[in-house]
Amino acid sequence: MSEPIFADLPLETAQEILRGTLAAGREAELLPLAVAVLDARGVLKAFAAESGIALGRPDLAIGKANAALQFGLDTRELAERAKALPQFFTAAGQSLHGGFVPNPGGILIRREDGALLGAIGVSGDIGDRDEAAALAGLQQAGLLRG
Repeated sequence: MSEPIFADLPLETAQEILRGTLAAGREAELLPLAVAVLDARGVLKAFAAESGIALGRPDLAIGKANAALQFGLDTRELAERAKALPQFFTAAGQSLHGGFVPNPGGILIRREDGALLGAIGVSGDIGDRDEAAALAGLQQAGLLRG
C-alpha cells in the first residue's frame, strides 16, 4: 500500500502551528504578524493577526500559503523562479484563486511520512523573518517543511 499523498490537518495541529509561529515572532521581536494555516485542500484552518498589523498583511499571509500549495514549493523557491520567469508569475498571480504571493514566508507542511498536510503563510516583517517564524511554528508542532 502506498503512503498517503494528502492527509488531514487537525484543527488542533493548525492552532499549535499558529501559536508557535506567533511566539517565535514575539521572541525575535518581529513586526506584528499575520499567520494563515491552510489544509492540503487550500481551506483556511487557522488564522491570526496581531494588533498593529498593516491592512494588507492578512491577504499576503494567505497568498503565501496558497502559492506554496498551488505549486508544491516553498515560496522562497518560487521567488527565485519568478526572477527568471516574471511574465509567468505575473499571470499566475492574476489567475490563481486564493491569492498568489511568491515571497519567502510560505511553507508546505508535511508529516514525517511525507504526506502533505497543508501550508503556512506568514506576513508582517521581511520575508526571511516571516519564514523563520513559520519554521519555528512547524518545529514546535513536530512537523516538517515541504
